[in-house]
Amino acid sequence: MRPEVAVQSDRITKIQHHLYNNGYAQVQELAEATGASIVTIRRDLQRLEEDGIVTRTHGGAKLAEAAGPELAFQSRVQEHLDAKRAIGEAAYGLLRPHTTIFLDAGTTVLQLARRLRAQVQPLPLTIFTNGLGVAQDLVNVEGLSVNLLGGQLRNENLSMVGPYAERLLGEVWFDQLYLGTSAVRGDAQMYTLNSSEASLNRAMIARTSQAILLADSSKFDSSAPYAVAPISAVQTIITDSALDATWKSRLADLKINTTFVPLGRNS
Repeated sequence: MRPEVAVQSDRITKIQHHLYNNGYAQVQELAEATGASIVTIRRDLQRLEEDGIVTRTHGGAKLAEAAGPELAFQSRVQEHLDAKRAIGEAAYGLLRPHTTIFLDAGTTVLQLARRLRAQVQPLPLTIFTNGLGVAQDLVNVEGLSVNLLGGQLRNENLSMVGPYAERLLGEVWFDQLYLGTSAVRGDAQMYTLNSSEASLNRAMIARTSQAILLADSSKFDSSAPYAVAPISAVQTIITDSALDATWKSRLADLKINTTFVPLGRNS
């Protein structure tokens, strides 16, 4: 990618995230947020309006209604990105050729999918997923047979959920499950933001030989409403070294095989 194209892509991403977080912004506000000129921002907004992402108004712009769910997902992808990438790299090291795995729709698991996309030597795997983003990132990756679950589309997470997806899971057995979570609460259970997603996650855990939780340290002592399962239901956890000492001790007491990936200074 040419440097000027990379700068433009980064600027447009900043515009999208600013509009997602604020709902509406003046052109001047977007120029200050991105460090670009007003002329450049107006040109970017015209392009984004043509793509159906924003609606321009007098003196500013707002996010187009149809673009909300996808941008919400992309915003979560960017949160704690260094930790998620390091976790994805560690998870890649656990993959075994000629096995069948499930990749859930979480943004940390997405980093494992992107690591697979960047592989130099083909790694033959059969992959099932309920994540549209995961499936899209694995299109035409040599060595991979990718299967996307059917079911009801959950817009907020770009994922497939519901009874039909659960029935499909009942027909397959996975050597490994790579699972994300919205939260690990103080009761040492995994939680998520959607009841259908929680139910599907439980079905995933029931259909695998090895469940591996990929969760950065911010997920611990966080909160979400729907219980999935105790963290003792997974055999392996990969998180980052910023996890507090209390949780490290609890995971040791639970005898869960845990990997703590180191973070850079700027993480």
